Amino acid sequence: MSAIPNPIVNNVRTVSDTKRAFYNIHTRPINSIYRRIVEELMVEMHLLAVNVDFRYDPLYALGVVTSFDRFMQGYRPEQDKASIFEGLCQALQDDPYRYRADADRLRSMANSKSAQDLLAWFEQAAAAPMDDLQGAIHASVSNANYKYSRLGAVGLFTLLELVDPELVKDEAQREAALKQASTALKLPEDKVQKDLELYRGNLDKLAQAQAVMEDILKADRKKREQQANAANQATPSEAPKDEAPSGS
Repeated sequence: MSAIPNPIVNNVRTVSDTKRAFYNIHTRPINSIYRRIVEELMVEMHLLAVNVDFRYDPLYALGVVTSFDRFMQGYRPEQDKASIFEGLCQALQDDPYRYRADADRLRSMANSKSAQDLLAWFEQAAAAPMDDLQGAIHASVSNANYKYSRLGAVGLFTLLELVDPELVKDEAQREAALKQASTALKLPEDKVQKDLELYRGNLDKLAQAQAVMEDILKADRKKREQQANAANQATPSEAPKDEAPSGS
C-alpha cells in the first residue's frame, strides 16, 4: 500500500508560488531598479511566513512597512506603490491593511515618548504587558522558540529613530539603546546590531543611486529639450518666390 502523503508538507507554499501570486495580483511592470528590492523583501517575508516558529507582531509589521516605504521612495509611477505593497502582502495570504494599521499604532504610541520612555515600554511589553500592542509583542518574545527577524529589528530601530533622531545618529548612544532594547525583548544583540548596520548602509546606497538616477533623468530631459529647440530653429521658413521678368 502506498504511503499517504503528509498534507502539511504538501501545502507549504514555495517562493515560486508566492512570486507567481504577486505578479498575478500586481500586473503592471516594475521598474528594474526596484524589482530586486520588491523580490528580496518578498522572499524574506515568505521564508518567515512558512517558518513554524515565526509569529507576526506589530514590530515586524512596522519593519515591513518602513522597509517598503523607504526603499521604494521615489518610485514612479507613484500610484503603483500602493498596488505593489498590497500585492506583496496578499501574495503571502496576509492583509496589507493589518500591516499599515499596526505600524501606525506603534508610531502613534511612540509620538509622545522619549527614548527612555520607549525603552521602558519595551521592558514592560516583555515582562508585564499593559495593552494589546504590548501583549502582541510579549506573545512573540516570550515564546521559547521565538524566531528573530531582521524586519522586527528594523521596526525597533524605526521607533528609536522616531522618538530621538539625534540618538540614532550617535554611534555610542545608538548601540547602548539597541543593547538595552535587545536585552528587554530577548533579541540576539549581535544580530540586531549587524542587521541594522547593513540596513542603514543599504539606505545610504539607495539614496546615492536615486540621486544619480535623478541626475541622469534631468540630463536626458535637458538633452531632449535642446534637440527639440534645435529642430524648431532649423526648420526653414518658406522662401519668397522669384518675380517673373517683365516683358518688353
